[in-house]
Amino acid sequence: MENKTWWKESVVYQIYPRSFKDTNGDGIGDLKGITEKLDYLKDLGVDVIWLSPVYESPNDDNGYDISNYREIMKEFGTMADWDELLSHMHDRGMKLMMDLVVNHSSDEHEWFQQSRKSKDNPYRDYYIWRPGKDGKEPNNWESVFSGSAWKYDEQTDEYFLHLFSKKQPDLNWENPQVRQEVYDLMTFWLKKGIDGFRMDVINFISKVPGLPDGELQEGKKYASGAPYYMNGPRIHEFLQEMNQQVLSKYDIMTVGEMPGVTVDEAKAYTGADRNELNMVFQFEHMDLDSGPTEKWDVRPLNLLDLKQNITKWQKGLEGSGWNSLYLNNHDQPRMVSRFADDGEYWAESAKMLGTFLHMLQGTPYIYQGEEIGMTNVQFDSIDDYKDIETLNMYKEKVEAGVEPEQIMQSIYAKGRDNARTPMQWDDSENAGFTTGTPWLSVNPNYHEINAAKQVGDPNSIFTYYQQLIKLRKQHEIMVYGTYDLLLPEHPTIYAYTRILDNEKLLVVTNFSKETSLFELPKDFSYKTQELLISNYQVDGNESIEKIELKPYEARVYRLTI
Repeated sequence: MENKTWWKESVVYQIYPRSFKDTNGDGIGDLKGITEKLDYLKDLGVDVIWLSPVYESPNDDNGYDISNYREIMKEFGTMADWDELLSHMHDRGMKLMMDLVVNHSSDEHEWFQQSRKSKDNPYRDYYIWRPGKDGKEPNNWESVFSGSAWKYDEQTDEYFLHLFSKKQPDLNWENPQVRQEVYDLMTFWLKKGIDGFRMDVINFISKVPGLPDGELQEGKKYASGAPYYMNGPRIHEFLQEMNQQVLSKYDIMTVGEMPGVTVDEAKAYTGADRNELNMVFQFEHMDLDSGPTEKWDVRPLNLLDLKQNITKWQKGLEGSGWNSLYLNNHDQPRMVSRFADDGEYWAESAKMLGTFLHMLQGTPYIYQGEEIGMTNVQFDSIDDYKDIETLNMYKEKVEAGVEPEQIMQSIYAKGRDNARTPMQWDDSENAGFTTGTPWLSVNPNYHEINAAKQVGDPNSIFTYYQQLIKLRKQHEIMVYGTYDLLLPEHPTIYAYTRILDNEKLLVVTNFSKETSLFELPKDFSYKTQELLISNYQVDGNESIEKIELKPYEARVYRLTI
């Protein structure tokens, strides 16, 4: 039996503040806008709000480049606005999880400004500096955002490491002073009353000493350094130290964003006896529709791959770790466009995916707009896009001779701006997001897809999400039941069970726009059935031995065994 804790039973809602709600007409979402919409979120039923970074930042990577960890970005408001937001959340019984970005800082942070001044500056070792080799970079690592992971700095004739943007120098976690600075700033926010941290690429903080060259692929200028910084040699030591000095002193939830993490590593990060983190974000299921080389090489999702992957994580962490459940976030395209049908079966698709996700074991994360079925966007020109990763990739591919039309198709499918178009509140100008010019254009479909149209409509996606969240509060089996896959080879149906004591949930979802026949396995036994939720009108008493599933249909039955 799983240990019972509030963070396992919670539903998290992720807010990307820049795109949520603008109250002062500058076209950028702000903290007051979030406060204004708390009743909407309370009405939805979520327990925890995860706020993407709101700290002071020059915004090279939309707030993930922090220049002061103890101040609020001016565009978002003031610390007083933040205090008011937290107080209103707590008044409504909701919790706040802040983003913690400590693999790197901004190059405009005071630590880095000092660090670059001279080789004997007390802050020099806060970052990773190296002399060049043979007139080139210290090693051949490629930045996650393309190009070299090193930037030359004339002032001291050395290079600094930046796994992300040139304006995001990596912090040197080998330096105990750096770790202490991080623990101090975490404590600062916990003392202010926050309820947890989502930790950005936290499994990148320990690098292999010597920073060896990566294996160079044919035709490539730079190599992946990932084997030398993902899940590095001291990562568990660092996280256990962080837990001992900070996390263990508070009743909070922690989730580590960990690209490249395996099931076994996730157990080590999240095991109850390990004293590290509560859960991880892993990305394997987010790579299933990518070709072998990169995320921009788009291919259709094979449902059997998804079943195999989700099942591996569900069974792998059962009783020994905990899953984070998500199908989209600020870095991923909209799930209804990506994994289902944002056209003819848009509403059914969105409800089916929500059902599939919320019935799994783990803590579900809803990304803003998911609850109203927001979709990917297709802007006409690359000039309409803002994301640094997208713009760098476009430039690189154009220079390599790839046709712009072909590149745009990849951006339509996978670009991060898909998730960042402003929240669609109503059908007034700019979807009710701002009275000014939005920082990123609104998806033109806001007249049809918006919150005002859905709240209170018994058949809307929003209302369906309310029901999913309510069911989680009513049925412990949704949180703590064990998972088992049914029909592993079925090409269009994803069906599974959850079992707790003498109760069983049967979850049946059709990932296809064709009708699909579900047949209960021969050895499947149960005594009574009750239909808990479905995205089509269904007679709850009809036999479950054979079900003719409509396009993107989802049903959940509660059975006694």
